[in-house]
Amino acid sequence: MTAEERTIYITNYDMLRLEELLDEFSSRNSKHLDELAKELLRAEIVDPKSIPPDVITMNSRVRLMDLDSKEERIYTLVFPRDANIDQNKISILAPIGTAMIGYRGGDTIKWQVPAGTKRLKVLSILYQPEAAGDYRL
Repeated sequence: MTAEERTIYITNYDMLRLEELLDEFSSRNSKHLDELAKELLRAEIVDPKSIPPDVITMNSRVRLMDLDSKEERIYTLVFPRDANIDQNKISILAPIGTAMIGYRGGDTIKWQVPAGTKRLKVLSILYQPEAAGDYRL
């Protein structure tokens, strides 16, 4: 399944905050900002209480496996101000962050890196704010 074929679910609250983020950074000419904007255009907007619990939303903590190296990592998808690589908090504006949003458990995330195509499998969603009842993190 290609990125264009999958349905991306984004909560209406995350959508508002992501649109504000794009506006804030609009003066920058960035391929990653363009990619995020394209993802948002295709998104199905849902109420936070209705989002499936296995969808990566903002502030979700996920366990991923690199399909080439078989290495597993745990990341939290965050807004730029909260990004901290030492804590495995990945910004939505980082290429992997933009690639992660809206994917579900079991999906394979693919995105281009200078060395080719990177592939990560979503092994599990360890924490999703909406599933935990945290609707406004």
